[in-house]
Formats: sequence, structure tokens, C-alpha cells
Amino acid sequence: MHILYLDDSGSVGNPSDTHIILAGLTVFERMPHWLSQRLDMLAERIWPDSPQSIEFRGTDILSGKRHWRGINKEPRINAYKDALNILGSSNNVRIFAAAIHKAAVSPDDPMEFAFEHMCNRFDRYLGRLHKKGDTQRGLIVLDKSSYETSLQSLARDFRSIGHKWGQLYNLCDVPMFVDSKSTRMIQFADLIAHAMRRYYENGESQYFDCISGKFDAEGGVVHGLVHHTPKDAVCNCHACRQR
Repeated sequence: MHILYLDDSGSVGNPSDTHIILAGLTVFERMPHWLSQRLDMLAERIWPDSPQSIEFRGTDILSGKRHWRGINKEPRINAYKDALNILGSSNNVRIFAAAIHKAAVSPDDPMEFAFEHMCNRFDRYLGRLHKKGDTQRGLIVLDKSSYETSLQSLARDFRSIGHKWGQLYNLCDVPMFVDSKSTRMIQFADLIAHAMRRYYENGESQYFDCISGKFDAEGGVVHGLVHHTPKDAVCNCHACRQR
């Protein structure tokens, strides 16, 4: 089984956020233990007295909140990059991300639009594995949010009725929602989503660059990253350059 861990960044109701981000990573079922262990080691380096109490969340790290309060800015930035580089240096990680310009899908819900993209692209990734003789089922795990009920309902519809690109064939169940404090994998997803938000909202690439080579791709075509913009928008981002 392959598990796709997702988290969101940006607010649907906040007019200052032009994008909604839904992003994360997929790994084979045995990998969460090893990746979580790497993040635990990083936490121990930063907070040796109580490493398990540190939660890796992009907003907290860069703003110096919660357990990151009192840690100087440079060590916090380095910790963020070190965490992302765990993923960037792994051969067993693929990243999926959707950056949805809210005006491009209005009046529809941009989070549901992003989720539809993620389900479709993850399902197609599993389909490519199947064609290569590696048949796997997939499970999507998200951070707990107000979208839990609506996204589970959407996923059921995608499997039974279909979505705009077809139907889902390779997911074993509706998405699961967990508390980010209980799993380092959702914390990885948060760091990815926050890095994506800074890239698309602020034009800041230093965090995005740590993971830019890990988006799901085949034959030089990137499948794991989508940037949905208004029709008249001009964009030179990592995704739009391939259109």
C-alpha cells in the first residue's frame, strides 16, 4: 500500500490569501517509520529534553511560536530546511501538490477543487505502478480540519460516480483524518504545504527548492504539481513552465 499524507495552507475566507494549497507526500507503507525517525532525530538535536513535544509546523518554525519560541531565526530556518532535505534526499518519496488560485475557481470551493486534483493524480500514479507490474492500493491521510466530512463525501463520489477526469480505481477507502501532533508524516506534509504557500504567495523559493525535485514525474513530465490560475494569468512557476 502507498499512503498519501496531505495538509493544507492558506485560508478560503481570508482575502489576503490568493491561493489555497493542498500538498504532501506519498510513501510505501513501510517508510513512515524511517522518515519519522529522521524527524525525531532532528527534534532531539533542537530540543533534547523533550524532543517528542516538538511539532514541526512551518508557520510556528518561521514565526518562532510554541516550542520554537526563544530559538534564534537562523537555527529555525536551518531546521526547516533540514526537515525538507530529509525528503529531498530520499529515493522513496514522491510529492504531490495543488496550488489553486481562488479567483480561478470562484464561486466553487478551492479546497474541494484541490482535493479532486490530488485524488486524481495519486490514483493515476498508482495506475502507472500497476502497468509496471507493481499493483498497489492507496490511502489518503489528512490533518484534521473542518473539511473532514465534505472531503470524505467527495472521495466516495469520486469512486462511485466519478470526477471530471474519470473515476478512482486504486484507493482502498475514504480519506482518514488524524491529529498532526500524533504523526510526523502529517508534519512533513505541513512543511511541504507551507513551503508551497511561500513559493506561490511570496515568490520565496528557498524552501520550495529543497523539495522541487521530488514531485511525481515520469519521462520528464511532472504529474505531481498543479498550479491552477485565471485564464489570462502569466506564470513562470515550476508547474506552469511545462504547459
